[in-house]
Amino acid sequence: MSAGSANFLEIQPSELAFPFELMKQSSCSMQLTNKTDHYVAFKVKTTNPKQYCVRPNIGVVLPGSTCDVTVTMQAQREAPTDLQCKDKFLVQSVAAENGAATQDITAPMFNKEPGKVVDECKLRVIYVPTSTPGSISEESEQGSSARSFENGTPNSTMPQTVFRSSAEPAKEKSVEVSFISL
Repeated sequence: MSAGSANFLEIQPSELAFPFELMKQSSCSMQLTNKTDHYVAFKVKTTNPKQYCVRPNIGVVLPGSTCDVTVTMQAQREAPTDLQCKDKFLVQSVAAENGAATQDITAPMFNKEPGKVVDECKLRVIYVPTSTPGSISEESEQGSSARSFENGTPNSTMPQTVFRSSAEPAKEKSVEVSFISL
């Protein structure tokens, strides 16, 4: 099922966008809105559990209520090629007993069985580039040793050449580069 079309929960946004900056964790949130007159239990799963912290990752949304879920991405040491991410999240939801609470949620509640409805909504992860000083190659000023990335991987042999001291005068106008996801 696509985002926002589940029978039990409306999930916004339809994809999780994380500001991406090396060596910094970032967070985003999603809202789970119960569109029914019943209690709804939910569970959030990911294809990369070591990379993300989801709070709460299980819970109960009361009828007509909304639950905010915060997803935190751990700091990353290197940028993926073209800032593309293959990680995904799955939000499962099922009808729960009236009066159910988080401690009443069990893994078997989300098992698919004949006659039982388990709604699933998949969300993809996207990285949103952030502008940082020195992230643009200064190759035109300092030659090829100033490359911060070669073939999509950091060049660790001369990282000091990537950053310019604020005391150094700029020799020419810097150009701001925007990344566009296609």
